Amino acid sequence: MLGVLAWAVNIYLFVLFGRVLLSWFPNVDLSNPILSGVVSITDPYLNMFRGVIPPIGGLDLSAILAFFALNILRGLLLQSSSQFMGLSLGV
Repeated sequence: MLGVLAWAVNIYLFVLFGRVLLSWFPNVDLSNPILSGVVSITDPYLNMFRGVIPPIGGLDLSAILAFFALNILRGLLLQSSSQFMGLSLGV
């Protein structure tokens, strides 16, 4: 089960990366159903981090914290999953 959650976090990381790329192109039509779906599932998560790091030169750096937090979560899930299965990560 934990491995499945880690896999889901991985998928979300890719979607989040796509959202960050979209933010670099202001003329992208976000009314596209796929793009609006990406925005609707990533913006609530990104909003938790907005304001923690103030924008520098107009760049919103909240995505850095968001990626960092998700990578920590993924690592914890993988570590817990391997311990649950009796495997060693070699750490």
